[in-house]
Amino acid sequence: MAGFDQVLGQEHIKKFFRNAAATGNVPHACILSGEEGMGKRKLAEAFARNLLCERGGAEACGQCHSCKQTAAGSHPDLIFVTHEKPASIGVDDVRKQIQDTIVIRPYSGRYKIYIVDEAEKMTVQAQNALLKTIEEPPSYGVILLLTENLDIFLPTILSRCVQLKCRPVSDRDGKAYLMDHLHVPEERAEIYAAFGRGNIGKMVDFATSEKFQNMYDKMIYILKNIKEMDISDLLNCIKELKDENVDIYDCLDFMQLWYRDVLMYKVTRDMNLMIFKNEHNAISDICEKSGYDGLELILQAIDKARVRLNANVNQDLALELMLLTMKEN
Repeated sequence: MAGFDQVLGQEHIKKFFRNAAATGNVPHACILSGEEGMGKRKLAEAFARNLLCERGGAEACGQCHSCKQTAAGSHPDLIFVTHEKPASIGVDDVRKQIQDTIVIRPYSGRYKIYIVDEAEKMTVQAQNALLKTIEEPPSYGVILLLTENLDIFLPTILSRCVQLKCRPVSDRDGKAYLMDHLHVPEERAEIYAAFGRGNIGKMVDFATSEKFQNMYDKMIYILKNIKEMDISDLLNCIKELKDENVDIYDCLDFMQLWYRDVLMYKVTRDMNLMIFKNEHNAISDICEKSGYDGLELILQAIDKARVRLNANVNQDLALELMLLTMKEN
């Protein structure tokens, strides 16, 4: 089970949890929010590990019987709430796994801790059932709700929980992590860090994913040859990526970063400011052929394509309009 040292960034959450464990001023309910891959579960597990450690304090010792139990996933006072239906956490899940068991005192520790992953999947009835427990919790009860979407929760739940939001990690820290821990070459690490947009989980996925490598190669080919290719050929290339389960929004992000580099280099002529440094020659060539107004139109077209796709406009039409702008500018 992860300790705080295994979570990159999120120092504000680590500080809060360490202080709570050290002082004994432990909230009965917390909501950790943030994208998948930002470390919510690892933070919750590390906090639980600290609270259950027999020695107490801001950091778990890692040596006591309790620490060994949490590491093995067998501590009786640490409960991971599960749900049979993939798309929802129902009222019965909350009643059976939380309400009916939280009244039983901890078996060995000072706390009884519940971790509810994907808590945004709780139905309204499930949230109302949980609310009764949060309103009158036993002194030893701690409930940690992990979510990607705060907006789904009832206001009464939000008002009774400490809210802790995961923050993006810097590109610099993400790049250093990839280089130090995964031994990714610097130029590639910079691309993965930029593409991850502050999400270390995504950065690691990109660095270790064959699917991303395929997308990288095809997107570079498209962007280098977009002026010479027919619209139908361009759409077919993107369709091939989609058939390989590549997210179309990832393709848009890739294009945005590429043209951001083009514009940056056109303004500064500083290769060190580029993300795609190894594509310097191609980007320099595009700079010579495209004006500032044209590059702004391309970046706007990418944003418009994203808006249209979010509005469920026909995908081929949304992409065709974007690609036409790229070809013309």
